[in-house]
Amino acid sequence: MDVSVIQAQLFFLSLSRILAAIIYVPVLGGRNVPNVVKIGFGLVLTMIIIPTLPQPEYSEAMPAVVYGFAMAKEVIIGALAGFAALLTFNALQITGNLMGIVSGFSSANILNPALEDNGTAMDQMFLITAFLVFLAVNGHHLFLLGLERTFTIIPVNSPLPEFSLTNYLRMASQFITAGVQMALPVVGALLLTDITLGLLARVAPQVHVFFLGIPLKIGIGLVALALTIIMLAPNLYNIFTHIGEYTLKLLGA
Repeated sequence: MDVSVIQAQLFFLSLSRILAAIIYVPVLGGRNVPNVVKIGFGLVLTMIIIPTLPQPEYSEAMPAVVYGFAMAKEVIIGALAGFAALLTFNALQITGNLMGIVSGFSSANILNPALEDNGTAMDQMFLITAFLVFLAVNGHHLFLLGLERTFTIIPVNSPLPEFSLTNYLRMASQFITAGVQMALPVVGALLLTDITLGLLARVAPQVHVFFLGIPLKIGIGLVALALTIIMLAPNLYNIFTHIGEYTLKLLGA
């Protein structure tokens, strides 16, 4: 089968958008995923999506300079689509960090290769649980479906849409709020623990509250997380099942 220059350009433009999007999703293309795997995964997705795309309106191949600008546009669109998914995982990172800091785990940070940031042990445990929920509810499928819809809403080599800063700020504030709200049960339990320790220090000054509080807060934090993780499951499900919509919303769709 002969492949024209126009078809080849369309293929690589689509590949640029897909690769720029999946590198922001920790499960699909984080730093811990080898580049060969990411490129291969992008090629497979492009070969699946390319037959569904409408044929380009132009009948001649684009010059090199025009093609370079077109590829830059596709990278921008893909990066924005992936960034919307990254905001979802950042909300979970906010939840884990708040719980870890308040519970006293912040003194022992470890590297999280998935999100390329340092975090506490409780943060890592919560994020691993969230990633498993993401895979269990087929969040990766929903993200890929949303990415595929971007080719319908914003065809390849079409002008960049009008990006709204208001949409971005509103979405970021919603994710920050969701991250804080999910951490409130554990934070509230540890706040009551601090108040109790403060009262104990006034009643019995001879008790070393500082040394008593460190293991006590760690234990209460773990117990509170274990008791509330089931309550957080509906929130995680709601966030992950709408990840495709967040992708389209950030692009103005």
